[in-house]
Amino acid sequence: MVADRSEAALASARPDSEPAATTAESGPRRRPKNRKAQIARVAARAFSERGYHPVGVDEIAAEVGISGPALYRHFRNKYALLVATAEMGAQQLLDAAKAADNPELEPEPRLTAMIRGIAEYTIDVRREGGLYRWERRYLERADRDRIRVIYTELHDTLAAAIEPLYPDADPVDIQLRSAAVLSAIGSITAHRTALSTTRLINLIIEICWDILRCELPPAPGPVTGDPIVRGLPVISKREQLLTEAIRIFGRQGYHEASIEEIGAAAGINASSVYRYFASKADLLAAALHRTAERVAIANNEALAEATSRADAAVRIADRFARMTFAMPEILPVYFAEFPNLPASEQHRLRSVQRQNVLEWANLLDGDQIEARFRVHAAIAQVADVGRRIRFDGRPENLARVGAVMRAVLLGVPAAASNPVPQAEQGTGDA
Repeated sequence: MVADRSEAALASARPDSEPAATTAESGPRRRPKNRKAQIARVAARAFSERGYHPVGVDEIAAEVGISGPALYRHFRNKYALLVATAEMGAQQLLDAAKAADNPELEPEPRLTAMIRGIAEYTIDVRREGGLYRWERRYLERADRDRIRVIYTELHDTLAAAIEPLYPDADPVDIQLRSAAVLSAIGSITAHRTALSTTRLINLIIEICWDILRCELPPAPGPVTGDPIVRGLPVISKREQLLTEAIRIFGRQGYHEASIEEIGAAAGINASSVYRYFASKADLLAAALHRTAERVAIANNEALAEATSRADAAVRIADRFARMTFAMPEILPVYFAEFPNLPASEQHRLRSVQRQNVLEWANLLDGDQIEARFRVHAAIAQVADVGRRIRFDGRPENLARVGAVMRAVLLGVPAAASNPVPQAEQGTGDA
């Protein structure tokens, strides 16, 4: 564990002074005023793409064009850098939403402007935009709670703009729509499918309005009595190890988890774990491959049962939601721990995952590149909306997630009284 993580770490992330550099040829040289922001941006990208633990401070410094000791003049340690990048990303996202918000506008143009502003910012930071989403488990509670306050304000800001569309709606529904809209926008940070900036912004606006217009099933009432426990445990130690590994990786992160802890959760000692898996990386690879295979099987079953392409797309969404609610750690583990796999395993797993997405996207009408964006946005709904309802797998909650996923995948016909804002015309570069 990294020491000195909270107040001292945050203090080191705040603006400070940096001595002027000197060279033999030119004498004193002024350093860029935005050096701290440059370092944070490079670090956020590295942490997002490769994970917090594998990235070294010297790598970040080299990409910025400075030495390791020079970086430490701005940030006390790597953890302080993680805190600063996560907080900076949250605050800038909130700033983008507030800058685009104009409460004096009618609800539809107001929301469209906000969605556009948030989307433009997210596209600009696409490579580092997923940092907090997948790496927040490495933050100490005090830092995580402080950053969560910023995201709560973001949700509330968007919810305040959604509320005039549904003045009589339950606040729970408004918050769910807010989470779903932000999830759809943020989903572009989890993949690298390319689309011109103008087309992507217009597509994001369209998907968000599909979410805003869709009909939500009623929310379930409060839980009464003891929860119903369904299912029986498997006796295979290999299967138990896979299940416990995913849970522990999801809760603590791959690098913080130990073989001893995983073995203990499955009821065996560390040496016995190696009878089934050669290493922790082998265990991670097996868990992710098993999940990808289950998704592929679910896709095939949905295709076999479907009466139309749209019906198949919805059936896949239903199966995917149920699988994820049963093991909610799997998506964070996949996106956050993927870089810890050997290159050969990454290639194999990425091929399977890409095929699963293409199979799903092929069921949607319209442009196939845009269809892939819709599939990724639907996947994000399970993770983000599911987390908001604490992955409560009651049928009513699964139906609500399913309704949002269906809207993202298939769209919602615009009513005459609530048309989808016209997309702007033009071209742009991604």
